[in-house]
Amino acid sequence: MESGETRYSESHEWIRAQNGAATVGITSYAAEQLGDVVFVELPRVGKRFAKGGQVAVVESVKAASEIYAPVDGEVTETNSALSAAPAKVNADPEGAGWFFRMKLMEGAQLGALMTKDQYTEFVKGL
Repeated sequence: MESGETRYSESHEWIRAQNGAATVGITSYAAEQLGDVVFVELPRVGKRFAKGGQVAVVESVKAASEIYAPVDGEVTETNSALSAAPAKVNADPEGAGWFFRMKLMEGAQLGALMTKDQYTEFVKGL
């Protein structure tokens, strides 16, 4: 996997890793399915998660949904701007609407996640 390449999970999170750290958010597809986001519950800094562990919660006018860790890691920063402006998730889900940053644990499973093309094909089948 190239440094800075974005990878995708089947639960619609994206992760962009560089130098042992990564930024995580939800995909444009997930944001569209949720509708207007009204609240985001972010993890606390320092919390460790295993791949597939529930990290955050996003609530929209339609539903609440869990956000899962795409790989093993430790939260190093959260996007506090989402507390005041949760609509950033809808406006720019794969940019300014990121949820948290994490330090990757040794052997993080980035290679097992989908590339952009693989994710695009995956979503077509839903």
